[in-house]
Amino acid sequence: MDSIVIQGGKRLEGIIPISGAKNSALTLLPCAILTDEKLTLGNLPRLADVDSFGHLLNELGVSTKIEGLKKGEIGRRMTLQAETLISTVAPYDMVRRMRASILVLGPLLARAGDATVSLPGGCAIGDRPIDLHLQALEAIGAEIELAAGFVRATAPKGGRLPGGDFTFPVVSVGATENAIMAAVLASGRTNLYNAAREPEIVDLCRLLQKMGAQIEGEGSPHIKIEGVEKLHGCTYSVMPDRIEAGSYACAAGITGGSLDLHGIVPEDMLATTNALAQAGLMIEFHDKGMKVSAEGPLKPLALSTAPFPGFATDMQAQFMAMLCRAKGESFLEETIFENRYMHVPELRRMGANIDVRGRSAIVHGVDGMTGAKVMATDLRASMSLIIAGLAAEGETEVLRVYHLDRGYERLEEKLSAVGATIERRGGG
Repeated sequence: MDSIVIQGGKRLEGIIPISGAKNSALTLLPCAILTDEKLTLGNLPRLADVDSFGHLLNELGVSTKIEGLKKGEIGRRMTLQAETLISTVAPYDMVRRMRASILVLGPLLARAGDATVSLPGGCAIGDRPIDLHLQALEAIGAEIELAAGFVRATAPKGGRLPGGDFTFPVVSVGATENAIMAAVLASGRTNLYNAAREPEIVDLCRLLQKMGAQIEGEGSPHIKIEGVEKLHGCTYSVMPDRIEAGSYACAAGITGGSLDLHGIVPEDMLATTNALAQAGLMIEFHDKGMKVSAEGPLKPLALSTAPFPGFATDMQAQFMAMLCRAKGESFLEETIFENRYMHVPELRRMGANIDVRGRSAIVHGVDGMTGAKVMATDLRASMSLIIAGLAAEGETEVLRVYHLDRGYERLEEKLSAVGATIERRGGG
């Protein structure tokens, strides 16, 4: 099993190109199910989760082909086509690898009127039930059955969902995405209230609009969808990854460095950049992205995770690592997921002083950290250990880096290019 080894204490400086967003790519890929025409997605990140999702789509009858890049493009281009679906069942062996596999449920239901999906796996960061996905689909007209670890959703006779209204009792990104994809081919109108407002939701809606869907209100809590009979293919580019950008910004902060993050969309990460500025970092926006520079000691923060436009739960672990070196006490509150402090014991092994009380954590800033052998527990927790290792004295070895490969493209290459001493070692 591979590990990543870092010799810490190096100041990071230079340019890092930001890849396509993993969380958006995994939502756009299943849109190929909604049409029998070709869908070409550009700026796809080279990630294990993207590859796994492609294999899942292949099982359902969607062809996938990696295309050559056009001039000026980064990432990958993939052309997908679901000319004929050969299955409406997403098997356990495929779905267990990542939670995002549940996002084939809505498109299969919309296209074929029938979908069976194994209950999902993914990161071990707490209980994340899919009940809101199922309630939303029921409101749009689906019949839902749960049995033997699978969920089956079917449309009424005739094969098309009628559409309907649904108010999410709590904001859910995945459930909003599944409901939108299910509703675009319905025979009537769907209104989604208290819908998620994340930039990845907007990216999904813009792709579907380009495919011919009638959607209004994306980016607001009320999304209106007028079902259409058919969608067509198109070419679309995945949005930049705001979480990757925020992660590298934290790396700049903890190493006293200066990083130019190219390709970001500033309005997609205002909560992150505001928090970085409050921590004492200098943020400069320009036509290619933004420059993040540490110009003095890090300041402590009080942060609480919240749905967009609030502070993203996917940035909590990285900020915690950075704030280990702040002058004073920082307070973090995790309101989205329980059990999302599993990186804390590993950071403590490196000299961090962190108290956890339920969903709250107090980070007492320390003068220095030391390298250690640590174990990643989930995707964002693994990045927090990389960030800590970049500033720690001596050698840090991060085990279970398959978590990192799910969400960070060419991590060692990008960090090496800006001054880090970092390498991947193969396990025995």
